[in-house]
Amino acid sequence: MSTRVSRVYGYLAEFNNASQLYKAAEKVRDAGFKKWDCFSPYPIHGLDDAMGIKRSILPYFVFLGGLTGFCTAFILAYSTQVGLYPTIVHGKPANIFTTAAFFPVMFELTILFSGFTTLFGLLGLMGLPRWNHPLFASKQFSRATDDKFFIAIEARDAKFSAEETKALLAEIGGANIELVEDDSK
Repeated sequence: MSTRVSRVYGYLAEFNNASQLYKAAEKVRDAGFKKWDCFSPYPIHGLDDAMGIKRSILPYFVFLGGLTGFCTAFILAYSTQVGLYPTIVHGKPANIFTTAAFFPVMFELTILFSGFTTLFGLLGLMGLPRWNHPLFASKQFSRATDDKFFIAIEARDAKFSAEETKALLAEIGGANIELVEDDSK
């Protein structure tokens, strides 16, 4: 007979409205936590700033993906149409000055590579696919998409301490503070 050992994911605290969540997020940020998140049934203006979230690096990835697509298209079109198989139509030259004909291909591959970079970069940065999140085991968390507001502080945060983190969440107005366990392997 084997016993199932659960790891602690962190604490989940409930808040009554968006204003309380916003103020609590500022206090959690000021307390120095790095691995935590807010959950709300609708977007809250300015919550990213209250949480201290920096701008994503995804736009840089997308730019590099688009640039790769542009360069790939140019090299492909130039090497085939000018280098390997020169295509002379109506006496037009087969050299670098024929790049205007390559614009549709360069545009399309720029968009294609940017789109794929966006998709896979986003999935990578978000850590997806993750088939099950520990918060889904919480009975109260299902109301995050309905009418409740939550803050979850992860146990893997360097500042996490079971007693002090719970005390902080209670001090900033958190109700129904729950220790969430991670049963996934």
